[in-house]
Amino acid sequence: MSHRIAVVGSNMMDLVTYVGRMPEAGETLDAPAFAMGYGGKGANQAVAAARLGSEVVMVSKVGDDAFADAQLKNFEANGIDTAHVGRTDGASGVATILVEESGENRILIVRGANDRLTPSDIEAAGDALRSAKLILLQMEVPLETIYRTVDFAAEHGIETLVNPAPAVAGLDPARIASATFVVPNETELALLTGLPTGTEAEVETAARSLIARGIKVVIVTLGSRGALLVETSGVHHVRPIEVEPVDTTGAGDAFIGAFAHFYAGGMPLREALARAAVYAGHSITRKGTQSSYLSAKEFEALVAAKV
Repeated sequence: MSHRIAVVGSNMMDLVTYVGRMPEAGETLDAPAFAMGYGGKGANQAVAAARLGSEVVMVSKVGDDAFADAQLKNFEANGIDTAHVGRTDGASGVATILVEESGENRILIVRGANDRLTPSDIEAAGDALRSAKLILLQMEVPLETIYRTVDFAAEHGIETLVNPAPAVAGLDPARIASATFVVPNETELALLTGLPTGTEAEVETAARSLIARGIKVVIVTLGSRGALLVETSGVHHVRPIEVEPVDTTGAGDAFIGAFAHFYAGGMPLREALARAAVYAGHSITRKGTQSSYLSAKEFEALVAAKV
């Protein structure tokens, strides 16, 4: 059954350097490899869902540089509706990423045009958003735009998923309380709630504090330990798959994009999360961000091979 997902969020050009180790302050190191690719948390999640077969509309902003043209071509190559990807003066978003041999990464982002996505853009995309079964949001665009999108979705009975990443001080849990899903990692959960998240019991307590504020479902991503699903009805640990990591960049976005695809397509919540864990786990066995995301055909072959 066809289903439509809307992503209100960022797009970035990823400038990726692979390093033997991270440099110390003031140190210069030779690095073995460099790659340029497509990223941004919003774009990543959109591409993952689209590659799995969802109909995806992107609400975003690009600048007036060569990166903007490349981003638009990338969206179109992945079958993503770009009618609401606007152009603005100045630079497009850029992410500088350092990836260690272990697969762990450190990232610096320049929001650029993403910082000029406004609540008025949400109103302009109203018809497209109203046609969506699920709207995805992240924190690389202005907070007032996120709040307006959550309110818009509540007004029109549309489910929403808020991924409070990267962690942003000042995000008001009360302003996203009507969201269906909030999907933080442990660090983001601690910042959002003001509670410790050093143990799984503390993670559960912090997540339950968001449930008490009105959020329906909290899904805490735990990296190599999988994810924790917290609902009023109980708690469920989503198990990870065993893989040898190559590059963890974009794994969280792969998880969310895949979950959105399966859930919006009618799959039960826990099954959708289990499928998303497999999809995200495989993504870290390849270099790059969107380049590591499987198509629907590739993913079904992977699942069939593991049965």
